[in-house]
Amino acid sequence: MTTRTVAIDATPSTFVFDPLRTALVIIDMQRDFIEPGGFGESLGNDVSLLGAIVPAVVELLALARLQNWFVIHTRESHLPDLSDCPPAKRMRGAPDARIGDVGPMGRILVRGEPGNAIVDALAPVAGELVIDKPGKGAFHATPLSAELAARGITHLFFAGVTTEVCVQTSMREANDRGYDCLLVEDATASYFPAFKLATIDMIRSQGGIVGWTAPLSALAKVKDA
Repeated sequence: MTTRTVAIDATPSTFVFDPLRTALVIIDMQRDFIEPGGFGESLGNDVSLLGAIVPAVVELLALARLQNWFVIHTRESHLPDLSDCPPAKRMRGAPDARIGDVGPMGRILVRGEPGNAIVDALAPVAGELVIDKPGKGAFHATPLSAELAARGITHLFFAGVTTEVCVQTSMREANDRGYDCLLVEDATASYFPAFKLATIDMIRSQGGIVGWTAPLSALAKVKDA
């Protein structure tokens, strides 16, 4: 495979990647987390904080498609019988709002339920991989590692929600597996803005201990590369 590198301004240093070996991972942009009237709002969260990033993620996704990057969408979801949901995870929720219980948009975090779907603006298209993950991280109990290896992917861009939970967990898993990772700062969000800021600081601390971060505007030069 021919190597062609692109460099973009990032923190803590310039991020250099080969577009032919790059993938975009969009984490858990699901209706129940993002839309008014869903599970997230029923817990008292301000879902507008998550909904506000949808335009940036749409723009990032359009760029990835234009550049022919491999695109992965994840959904945090479980089998209807919950056989892939350990008690240690299920019992952490509120007594009347645990995984598998009926929420505003169907059973919470169960595959095939309306609330478990990716928001319409970011709907996957043919050729893009959709990963149903039973854990917080995108690599745990999923085929993601094999799919990336089969395509020779070395660099990952990350977007999605929430920054401090599923996004950060997936980035740390990727880092442990040898991938160079960049989080697009304005294409990720948390119900708790301070958690987002703290996570960004953690990711890029100590010379990029987990990876790099950059605003979406830094990717403008990719279009001209």
